Amino acid sequence: MPLIILIAILAALRFFEVWRFAQLSWWWIVGLMVLAFVWFEFIEGLLGLDKRKAHDVDRKRREDRVRQRFDKRK
Repeated sequence: MPLIILIAILAALRFFEVWRFAQLSWWWIVGLMVLAFVWFEFIEGLLGLDKRKAHDVDRKRREDRVRQRFDKRK
């Protein structure tokens, strides 16, 4: 997510020609976009980061369900 925010900020600064970003080549921004695409489509899946996030959500939901179930019996 920080990479996406960086891309958006750099694109806005370049578009509005702010300070030194006016001379920044669009190829740097496009390169960061390609890097973000490759990261989210391929590398994150290869490292299992997408599954880890899903497992964390499932674990939290399961823990909440167990906690609610035992709190009602008291």
